[in-house]
Amino acid sequence: MSDEGAGHWNAVFASRDLHTVSWFEEMPTHSVELLRPQPGSVIDIGAGASRLPDALLADGRDDITVLDISHEALAVTRERLGSAEGRVGYIVSDVLSWEPARTYDAWHDRAVFHFLTAPADQTAYVGLAARALTPGGLLVLATFGPDGPTSCSGLPTARHSADDLAALFAPTFTLTHAETRMHRTPAGAEQQFTWVTALRTP
Repeated sequence: MSDEGAGHWNAVFASRDLHTVSWFEEMPTHSVELLRPQPGSVIDIGAGASRLPDALLADGRDDITVLDISHEALAVTRERLGSAEGRVGYIVSDVLSWEPARTYDAWHDRAVFHFLTAPADQTAYVGLAARALTPGGLLVLATFGPDGPTSCSGLPTARHSADDLAALFAPTFTLTHAETRMHRTPAGAEQQFTWVTALRTP
């Protein structure tokens, strides 16, 4: 794990009102809808203090893993979901330092991939997702679009079109859906996101 990265995100989650951070969603409805066609286990990459595990539990899931570089973020989620112990697992790790001990039926990432600005890190991410997903497993990815921000929370970001992502994830993944959506931050700003779903090739 990157100590510098962990320190940055632990400070963010320890010092900020988490209802005001730019990526906050009261209800991650779109993520749940995109994940719904793939039953089974889900891992949420860069989960932070997201409400996604709450929504997935309400949707009937009982095998959810949340991964984040920040132990402060996951502590917030663990406290909020105390009654869900046994149905939600917690992993504190930089995603690129993580070696999965099992496979999952679905991989979800909303707003982590765009922090990987180096091509080598993007390639490593694709390989990791391939190892972590079962053949035929579903990848749901949301990243800043071509007109999205060039930085977030003081860090530089990459921007991607659906065609960019199709090329980056091929041939291990086959894109099945792509769209552009605008996210309105709690402060009222709009951020363009590219959303894709892809299947892990057998």
